[in-house]
Amino acid sequence: MARHVVLFGDSIFDNAAYIGGGPDVAAHLRELLDRDDRVTLLAVDGSICEQVDRQLEQIPADATHAILSSGGNDILHHAVLLEQQTTSVAASMALLMQARAEFEPLHRSLVERAARLPVPLAVCMIYDANMGPLIATAMGIFNDAITRNVHREAVDLIDLRLVCDEASDYANPIEPSVAGGAKIATAIAKYVRAVDARAANSRVFA
Repeated sequence: MARHVVLFGDSIFDNAAYIGGGPDVAAHLRELLDRDDRVTLLAVDGSICEQVDRQLEQIPADATHAILSSGGNDILHHAVLLEQQTTSVAASMALLMQARAEFEPLHRSLVERAARLPVPLAVCMIYDANMGPLIATAMGIFNDAITRNVHREAVDLIDLRLVCDEASDYANPIEPSVAGGAKIATAIAKYVRAVDARAANSRVFA
C-alpha cells in the first residue's frame, strides 16, 4: 500500500525560505520514499504549539503516518525571560523552570490531540541548533518535557539531536540547511519504513 506521510509543525519541516531554492525537507523525503508514496507539508514556519494544534484539523483522510515537530519557536518566545539578569545559578534555574512550566502543558495538549489521529505518530525532539549555551540549556529542559509527553501518550520519538549534529546542518542559527533537511528526511523515511502501526509503548528513532 502506498504511504501518505504528513508533516506537522514549524520550520524544521517548512524550511524552504532559508535554503536558497534548494530542496526542503518534504522534497528530500519524496525522493527517499517509493514512487507511489506521497508527502503533505502542513508545517508552517514560525508556528508555536497552539498554532500547530490547528494544523491537525487538516490531516488528509488517506494519511498513513504523522510526523510532528514543535517547540523550538516556543523557546524563542521565552527569549526575553531567558535573557533576564540573575545573581545566582539557583535564580537562573528558576527562570528556566518557569519557562518549562509554561511550555509543558501546551506541548502536552498538542501531543494528546495528535495521538488521537488514526495513524502512527512520531514526535521530534528539538535539535541543538547553533544558538549558544543559554538556549542550548533551555532546549535540554524543553526536550525533557517533550520526552515525557511522548511517553505519556505511547507515541514514537525521533531524536533530531542525533540527526543534525554538525554546523553545516543549519542554514542559520536555528533553521535546517539543505544538508540538515536531507538528514531529517532520512530519519523520517527510516521511521516510515519501519512502522506501519501504533505500538503499546514509545519507540525511539534517530
